[in-house]
Amino acid sequence: MSDIYESAANSLGLFSSPCLTKVELRLTCKGISDRDALSKPDPCIVLNMQSHGQWMEVDRTEVIRSCVNPTYSKVFTLDFYFEEVQRLRFELYDINSSHNGLKEADFLGSVECTLGQIISQRKLSKALVRPGGTVGKVIITITAEELTGNDDYIELSFSARKLDDKDFFSKSDPFLEIYRLNDDATLQLVYRTETVMNNLNPVWKTFKVSLNSLCSGDHERKLQCTVWDWDSNGKHDYIGEFEATFKEMRGAIDGRQVQWPCINPKYKVKKKNYKNSGIVILNQCKIIKMHSFLDYIMGGCQIQFTVAIDFTASNGDPRNSCSLHYIHPYQPNEYLKALVAVGEICQDYDRSNMLPVSPPSSPTSSLQVSHDFAVNFNEDNPECAGIQGVVEAYQACLPKLQLYGPTNIAPIIQKVANSASQEVHTKEAMQYFILLILTDGVITDMADTREAIVQASHLPMSVIIVGVGNADFSDMQMLDGDDGILRSPKGEPVLRDIVQFVPFRNFKHASPAALAKSVLAEVPNQVVDYYNSKGIKPKVPSEYQSSRPFGP
Repeated sequence: MSDIYESAANSLGLFSSPCLTKVELRLTCKGISDRDALSKPDPCIVLNMQSHGQWMEVDRTEVIRSCVNPTYSKVFTLDFYFEEVQRLRFELYDINSSHNGLKEADFLGSVECTLGQIISQRKLSKALVRPGGTVGKVIITITAEELTGNDDYIELSFSARKLDDKDFFSKSDPFLEIYRLNDDATLQLVYRTETVMNNLNPVWKTFKVSLNSLCSGDHERKLQCTVWDWDSNGKHDYIGEFEATFKEMRGAIDGRQVQWPCINPKYKVKKKNYKNSGIVILNQCKIIKMHSFLDYIMGGCQIQFTVAIDFTASNGDPRNSCSLHYIHPYQPNEYLKALVAVGEICQDYDRSNMLPVSPPSSPTSSLQVSHDFAVNFNEDNPECAGIQGVVEAYQACLPKLQLYGPTNIAPIIQKVANSASQEVHTKEAMQYFILLILTDGVITDMADTREAIVQASHLPMSVIIVGVGNADFSDMQMLDGDDGILRSPKGEPVLRDIVQFVPFRNFKHASPAALAKSVLAEVPNQVVDYYNSKGIKPKVPSEYQSSRPFGP
């Protein structure tokens, strides 16, 4: 077994707790009441998983507008460990804002269960527990399906032409739903496209679904596809439907179009010269081989880990015991705890084990204000030997600094992004960059930071922010794309979610492993998503070994 695999496997806990299988969860709700007399609810479900006593958000569904009985197309994919109790909580929200965030949402209640309970029943229905502990009338149903071997994804691009017009004063607002016919003759929603407003010739956005979700690996399984005209009151008008199979869809792999007439059965019976209610076209079908995080690590991809520590005056004088930077002789401060918890894992994936360390902010040393300097005061070689070296450099530099302001974190993001941009040109999966920012949360360059993150989202890098102390971290939480879509000041959205923010105070009484798991949970998927989106395959271990330069 190679050293890098052993390191990766130990850090991910693969030896002590092997994943038995992957499971897909699908959700429906029934009986959500109208909280607003003038409109129906816009429900969304957030999935949380308990880890080391802390609830952490795993994922969330889409928001379905004006709907009291939603069926979600979002699929949650989880690893199932037979020997562990995996506690899940499904939180139901009524989203009030246009950006789909939870800040202004109404919390309607939650359902708690274990993943084992869902798997053993395959379909688990539970009543929602409302705020205050009373049981409500809303029923959440969770359906589980095991992922079987084939983890390929299918990328599909649909359009339509000459759809029936269902609106009097404007054209139809069409969207497409794809259902899979199960072995028990039930229909399972696979995907729902976005709505194209006021258009009888819509072009829907390209989307990806797993081959398992689409047809359970059976290329001849029937798929029922339905086109609707969206209405704001949730009572969508039926336009028509057609049946397809993945075998038929594969006809679009070589660039040819595959077409189906969209049929309304009622019109077919009633109208003498009825032909169809439009034509639905599959313009493109791609089969995408999905590689795992370990595939890239074992293929030689190194994690370039950079640490940025906030040395601004808002942290307090390090000589004062109330300072966040105070070095207690027997108790490490929060900066050190967070640094060690996260850094000890990340250093395993950097074979050089040399970690650059800089502050993102503005301390003064020798009366010179600097937004970016080496913590070891060696600008030519700012790297430290492992996490132990980082800790020693941090402790040694504090007496030499006078903390200052303001707190600007855009420069350090841009600095790491410059290094990551060099990696883009290689078109190989050899270096992925992680920036760990430890800060007390008072940011003074928010506009520049948003711009820097949006630009960095195009690069092989992720940003982890740990908030230290008891400050108001609302600005930081805005940077984490979990709550809506982060945009630059000019309105450009992030290409992908690369920021993970965690307040350290939530883990004060938890183990270091709990903090590390929370802040690093999204990194493997971020690595895989970046390289898969660029079509960059991992090298096989033999290729990687042969490409390594010989050392002395």
